[in-house]
Amino acid sequence: MTEERAGAVTVRVLRLGNGDAPLPAYASDGAAGADLRAALPAPLTLRPGERSLVPTGLAFEIPDGYEMQIRPRSGLAARHGMTVLNTPGTVDSDYRGEVKVLLVNLGAEAVTIGDGDRIAQAVVAPVVRARFLPAVELSDTTRGGGGFGSTGRR
Repeated sequence: MTEERAGAVTVRVLRLGNGDAPLPAYASDGAAGADLRAALPAPLTLRPGERSLVPTGLAFEIPDGYEMQIRPRSGLAARHGMTVLNTPGTVDSDYRGEVKVLLVNLGAEAVTIGDGDRIAQAVVAPVVRARFLPAVELSDTTRGGGGFGSTGRR
C-alpha cells in the first residue's frame, strides 16, 4: 500500500509511554480511515453495556484547518456489537494530549481487547469554520421545522 497520495496531509505523531505504539495505518489503498490500536498494559474486558476510554499511546499534531475523526471499525461492530460511543469523535487541531477511544459494548457477550488490537479508525478531514450571525427570521423551505423522521413520511 502507498502511504503517499496526491493531496495527502502530513500529521505528526508522538508515541507516548514506552514509545512502541504502532502508528495509524491504512488497511488498503482505498481505505479512508487509518486503524488505531489499543495501547494496554493488560487485556481489558468490557461486559455488555460497559464502556471504557481505551488509550492509543499516541498524540497527534493535526494541521490547522483539519480535524481527526474517530470512527468505529465495522468488523468490531458486526462481530461483537462494539462501537465508539461518541461517533464520530473529533480530535481538534490544537489538542496535544493522548488520543483515547471511548468504546462501548452493545453486544450480548463480554469482549476482551488486548494490547495492539485494532479498536477504531481515524479519518483526517478538512474543517470549514462557520460564521454565526443572529437573525430575526429564517428563509422558508418545504420541510420547515419538521425534524426527527419528518422527511420519510407520506
